[in-house]
Amino acid sequence: MTPPIHFKKMHGSGNDFILVDNRDYHVKPDKASKVAVRLCKRHFGIGADGLILIENSKTADFKWRFFNADGSHASMCGNGGRCAARFAVLEGICGPDMKFETGAGIIKAMVRDSSVKLQLTPPRDLKLDMDINVQGIKKTVHFVDTGVPHAVLFPEDIETEPVFETGRLIRYHRAFSPDGTNVDFVKVTGPSSILIRTYERGVEDETYACGTGAVASAIISFLKGLISPPVDVTTWGGERLKVYFNEQEAPDISEVYLEGSAILVYSGITAEI
Repeated sequence: MTPPIHFKKMHGSGNDFILVDNRDYHVKPDKASKVAVRLCKRHFGIGADGLILIENSKTADFKWRFFNADGSHASMCGNGGRCAARFAVLEGICGPDMKFETGAGIIKAMVRDSSVKLQLTPPRDLKLDMDINVQGIKKTVHFVDTGVPHAVLFPEDIETEPVFETGRLIRYHRAFSPDGTNVDFVKVTGPSSILIRTYERGVEDETYACGTGAVASAIISFLKGLISPPVDVTTWGGERLKVYFNEQEAPDISEVYLEGSAILVYSGITAEI
């Protein structure tokens, strides 16, 4: 009989994850994608936006493997990264100041109770003012990779914007082939504040929050001259994140941090692998 998996369910601003201490490699590498699909499926599994496996690292306190709900692998996830950092402290894997290995590089994190400040990799592949055709309508989008790719738009009315429909079309647009992109819809609400809605690649739907999307939206808003850092980001789920970065001209923005809470929902055991 296969031993059960001990897990924690956590969320960062409503972006929810299943986290497993997999340092014994109980979840085998060739099975992890299928396990993610099974466990993340809402109503049939535990239900989550992604599965995070914490594993051994030779260069940091630990490394993670992150899988979206559809089983696809992602290099980085801001909200997931904050949950992983707090999980590591709760499980006694490392202390509150840590480094961990991701597909996007080594990430630093500082955990203070439920608050986590996470350093992300510097933004890259910046492209401003891209005009693309979306079903016969010209849309101006801006692109940046903040660990994963993000297209950022400033719609006229964020409240009524059809995020699922428009987001899905842009996510698969040939301008972002072959891997596609996440899509963020942004409203500037003050000199250092924005509201965002995000269509997440891999989840293939609008989510309550996206950490790398919050960072991408804040950086693009700054580069367009609309705000100044640090930036308060209100997610569609209603929670607030804070994004820090050095106020420099593109493409030299650095010292990028995302700060917000990482909440433990519950701990559990599942035999579904």
